[in-house]
Amino acid sequence: MHYALLGDIHSSIEDLEKVLADISEKAPEAVCVGTGDLFECIISKRDITKQKFTKLDDVMIIPKGFIELLTFLSVSGNQEDRILMITETDNPLREKLDSMPETVDIATAKIIHGHQWEWGGEPWALIHADVNESPVFYGHSHTSKLSRNEVNEEIEFGIPYDVSGNKVLVNVGAVVIDREWVLYDVLENTVTFMKA
Repeated sequence: MHYALLGDIHSSIEDLEKVLADISEKAPEAVCVGTGDLFECIISKRDITKQKFTKLDDVMIIPKGFIELLTFLSVSGNQEDRILMITETDNPLREKLDSMPETVDIATAKIIHGHQWEWGGEPWALIHADVNESPVFYGHSHTSKLSRNEVNEEIEFGIPYDVSGNKVLVNVGAVVIDREWVLYDVLENTVTFMKA
C-alpha cells in the first residue's frame, strides 16, 4: 500500500495540477491524503475582527476548477480554521471545510497539519511536537524535513528513508511554489521525498 502525502497548496491550482500529474506518473496506485492548508485565506490573523463574512469569495482564493481537483481526504490546516472562524454561511464548500478532521490515521501513521504544535525562534521552526504515534506526517512550515527523536536529518529527493522507530516526524513540504510531496510505502515502512 502506498500513500501520497501533499499539503500547503494555498489555492495554487497550477502547482496542484503539476503535483497530481507527478503522483499519477510516479505512483499511480498511491492513495492521496492532504496535510491541510488546501486553500489560501486572504484575511490575515492580525486583521481578524468579530465581523463574520457571508461570502467565501471575500475571504479565500478559489480558482476556477480548483475544488474539482480536491478529490482526496485531508486534515484541516490553519488556513481552513481561519476561514471557518470568520465566515457564516450555508455554502456547501464551508460545510466541507467544517467536516475536515484535525487528524487522520493511515496504516500505522498519523497525519496532522502541525499548526497545533509549538513554533518559533530564528529562523522560525518547530520547537515542540506533542506526538505519541510514529511516523507522523505534517506540513505548515513548507519545508520538507525528516526528524527522529527531535533530531533533523539531511534528506535528498527521490531516496527512500526508513521511518521505523520512535518519534519520527515527516514534513511533506509544500505544493505551492515548491511542488513537493512524499510517497509513503506502508509495506517497506519508508518515505521518499518527491518534487514535481
